[in-house]
Amino acid sequence: MSIMIQVQVYADVNPTESRDKVYSALSQLFPEIDFGFEELSEQRGRFSGEGDIHALRYIHYLIREEEIIDTSRTRLNVGLSDDGLSTSFIINKQVATVGRLNYPAQEEPLGSVNISIRADSSNELTRCFDWLTPPTENGIPDFEMDIRDV
Repeated sequence: MSIMIQVQVYADVNPTESRDKVYSALSQLFPEIDFGFEELSEQRGRFSGEGDIHALRYIHYLIREEEIIDTSRTRLNVGLSDDGLSTSFIINKQVATVGRLNYPAQEEPLGSVNISIRADSSNELTRCFDWLTPPTENGIPDFEMDIRDV
């Protein structure tokens, strides 16, 4: 039996936004995911796609590059489901267009990039958290896991 992490990402495109810019932001942050586009109404649409743990590799890099491990770990824990098998969080869509990460306090007026991570077991999700956002002391990770160990 293969244990699996499933990552789902979606972002709405509003009439005032450039569809190309939203697509570019998503594919830059999640290069492993092939995003499809769906018309939601005459003026709105949604990009969505899914992948496995590898879809989070660039996010893993950005969390360290921007020195936001603790903030990111908090966001993962805040979004944790009651059964401990999934978490969800949002990132700022506008900031994503310049290849950066920012966690808004709540869904933004034009919508955010929505990410959900689901695992087959709570242990597996904990390992995913530890790989993506390891515990730190003074902002320095206590350890770094290899993606193959998740």
